[in-house]
Amino acid sequence: MATFVQAQDNLVQYVKPIIGTARMGHTFPGATVPFGSVQLSPETDTLPHDVNGKYVKEVYEYCAGYQYDDKTIVGFAHTHFNGVGHSDLGDFLVMPTVGTLKLNPGEKTKPRSGFRSSFSHATEVSEADYYKVHLDDYNVDAELTSTSRVGVHRYTFPQSSDAHIILDMMYNIYDYQGKDVWTYMRVLDDSTIVGYRQTNGWARNRTVYFAMKFSKPFKNYGYKNFSKNEPYGGFWRRFNINHNFPEMSGHDLRAYFDFDTKNKESIVVKMAISPVSYDGALENMKAEAPGWDFDAIKKDGQAAWNKELHKIEIKAANDSEKVNFYTAMYHSFINPTEYMDRDGQYKGNDQAIHKANDFTNYTTFSLWDTYRAQHPFLDLIQTHRANDMMKSMLAHYDQSSIKMLPVWSHYANDNWCMTGYHAVTVLSDAVVKGINTFDAEEALAACITTSNNPYYDNIPAYKKYGYIPDENSGTSVSTTLEYAFDDWSIAQMAKKLGKDSIYQTYMKRAMNYKNVYDPSIGFMRPKSAAGVFRAKFDPLETDGEGFIEGNSWNFSFYVPQDPMALIQMMGGDKKFVAHLDSLFTMELPDKYFEHTEDISKDGLIGNYVHGNEPSHHVPYLYDYTSQPWKGQARIRMILKSQYHNGSAGLGGNDDTGQMSAWYIFSSLGFYPIAPGSDVYAIGSPAIDNAVLHLENGKIFEIKVKNQSDQNVYVKSVKLNGKLLSKYFIHHGDITNGGVLEFEMSDKPKK
Repeated sequence: MATFVQAQDNLVQYVKPIIGTARMGHTFPGATVPFGSVQLSPETDTLPHDVNGKYVKEVYEYCAGYQYDDKTIVGFAHTHFNGVGHSDLGDFLVMPTVGTLKLNPGEKTKPRSGFRSSFSHATEVSEADYYKVHLDDYNVDAELTSTSRVGVHRYTFPQSSDAHIILDMMYNIYDYQGKDVWTYMRVLDDSTIVGYRQTNGWARNRTVYFAMKFSKPFKNYGYKNFSKNEPYGGFWRRFNINHNFPEMSGHDLRAYFDFDTKNKESIVVKMAISPVSYDGALENMKAEAPGWDFDAIKKDGQAAWNKELHKIEIKAANDSEKVNFYTAMYHSFINPTEYMDRDGQYKGNDQAIHKANDFTNYTTFSLWDTYRAQHPFLDLIQTHRANDMMKSMLAHYDQSSIKMLPVWSHYANDNWCMTGYHAVTVLSDAVVKGINTFDAEEALAACITTSNNPYYDNIPAYKKYGYIPDENSGTSVSTTLEYAFDDWSIAQMAKKLGKDSIYQTYMKRAMNYKNVYDPSIGFMRPKSAAGVFRAKFDPLETDGEGFIEGNSWNFSFYVPQDPMALIQMMGGDKKFVAHLDSLFTMELPDKYFEHTEDISKDGLIGNYVHGNEPSHHVPYLYDYTSQPWKGQARIRMILKSQYHNGSAGLGGNDDTGQMSAWYIFSSLGFYPIAPGSDVYAIGSPAIDNAVLHLENGKIFEIKVKNQSDQNVYVKSVKLNGKLLSKYFIHHGDITNGGVLEFEMSDKPKK
């Protein structure tokens, strides 16, 4: 029997952070609060990014630090990305041990050779803002919780005169020789340590400060410097700096703190982080976690999650569906992350200290992924936060040395990952929907400057030719398509602001997608500067054919700004539907994707790649054809096949919430096919009822009659009692409050 979530229900019970922790998914099962600066989670190996300059392919499995199939834990680190396909972070690894002190983690094939410990999933508890596991080799129970800026550990030890807590400052996700630029630690008293480390990784100039406190004084402490690149020690040699000396510095440090413990004695460890200073970290700790009541901090964190999850209350057939839905909401509310101290100070993209006076500053913008559904979802459900995120993007632009909006930014850096300039779409989407609290004129100016930046990824060539020539770029076609869409979104913002000349200019640029379409084969195809399409070309191949993380079959549908023109360009309704059908039904041999990290068999339906983002709008293209019911069936099939309750619960990387946002929108029955527009395409709702509590105080209810695994077709849909004649609704239809009613059937409505 279907049950309705009530206002008093504890929705945390339906969140399973362990979902998606397998190779494709890369989520972490630890402790974090909504959009928190800290993501405290177990690490299960120390695999390097490369050995002797050669990339270690297996490191890809550790983008989030945790692999479900591993049998050992090396410690608990405080910063992580949620479900990305490349990585960084993993700051300040903490590990409790008992017995002979070991300062090397060892190898997972020989776990007792180092400080790592074996564990069993039978002892794991993973909830929103709480994680627990038993470390078998030390008979220690480890528990984790957090505030926004403070990770809180509780370690319950056996009786021992030789207990240790190790602070590993060397550990990195996607580690390599020389990634740690410098590390500094200072012991302030017998229970307080402060410091920082600077790393050179995906983010090139990243410095994180910390303050660490123990609930019990340590009896001894020390460290070891593992760096091979510090031959000169200066006159520090006159001290025994490795043992009970209050300053520790170097490239690659691991510190230890010794304790005597009684049986089942708990030691609580608090680790606060700051982007500015260790004084800032101390103040963050004082403000957010002044005491030592672990259970109270956990309770507050879970209450924060419960509040956020209640923004959407659903009625579903069973608890399994609720687990999928609320875990998706949990994933969507992890990133972007707050990036500033309690007093508003943060390190900017110019490496200077700034203060966010009228907004909360955020980081972790995986925009190639998230502009599609994650940011539109936040616009709808987290409107205030979404505006602060966009203000953060505009601050990033102001601090940029080349005047660019963020591409893929984190920790006061842009790592320039992926293609396009999709921050413009996020900003446009807010302006077009009328939800922006930032200055729209300033935002439009930043978008225009970004779109004309001579430094960035072949923009001069794109402007000169109307496409990126094949010889200029290995992703010439997909980047052209993305630029065209971004330009369209700039045009929509300009239109909203009454800037007709800008609108006309960018609408012309938005048509550039036509320049890489080859009508002789019916696919997008690389074209030379001379205007000649590449002769040798395979539209099924995902590597070396002019596309990023996808093939021409999928990217040829990437014209969400102009689907009716795309349909005509591909031969009209009948041919387009047949072509779209083929995407889902054809067989794609393994050879076409086996060398591509971001595409796996699990994420494929025929040749449709749901495990990667460029195709996420594709099932909704059926709404623009004479056969929309086919899209309804495809959407329900994707929901069932790509999202599960197990550790491999996602058919691809969650990519900081994008995969999960797709699930949420599609489960509710509509999707933002073209951000930068206020239009949502209707799909096939997979819940029985939903109530959306909007920040403007309005309520939007979705009622679904006769919904089941068999009844996937929309028989009728009404908005506020009025029958819809087309499968589209507008953003204002939702934010004004009202009721969207579906009646479902097991037969398509033709």
